[in-house]
Amino acid sequence: MVPQTFRAVGYLPPGAAGVPFDLAVLLHDERRVRRRMLTLVHGDSVLVDFPEPVTLADRSSLTLEDGRLVEIVAGEERLYEVRGRDPIHLMRLCWHLGNRHLKTQIEADRVLILRDHVIGDMLRGLGATVTDISEPFHPEEGAYSHSHAEPAHALLNR
Repeated sequence: MVPQTFRAVGYLPPGAAGVPFDLAVLLHDERRVRRRMLTLVHGDSVLVDFPEPVTLADRSSLTLEDGRLVEIVAGEERLYEVRGRDPIHLMRLCWHLGNRHLKTQIEADRVLILRDHVIGDMLRGLGATVTDISEPFHPEEGAYSHSHAEPAHALLNR
C-alpha cells in the first residue's frame, strides 16, 4: 500500500482516548509540536498544524479528521542517570545542571540528562554516580513554557 498522510485536528491527554489505529514513537524534542509531520510506525504520516505549540505526553493521542486516533509513545533515548550521596547532594547536582540550562528529568532519588561526556565528567568530579541508561526522557519544560495538556485547553477533546 502507498503511505498516506492524515491531518491531526485534536489532542487527547493520556487515558482519555480509545483504541488507536497506529502510533508515533517520538523522542522528547519531537513531542513538542506546533506544525510538524510525524511518521507513524506502519509508514503513514500525520500533519500536526495546531495554532499553538503542544507538548505531546507519553500515551496521549492525536485525533485525526476521520475520528481515528494515533497514540504517542515516548521513545527510548541515550541518557545519564545521575545519583547523589543523599538528597541535599542531589539538589546541588541539580543546581549545577540548571546553571548550565540542561534539559533535566528530576525524580526523588535521581535525575536524568542526555548523554554528554563533558557534563558526565563534571558530575563525577562533583561526587555523583553517573550511569549510562536508555529509556524515555521526560525533561522539565521550564518556567517559560506553557502546557497545553490542561482539560480546558481548546485542542483537547475534539
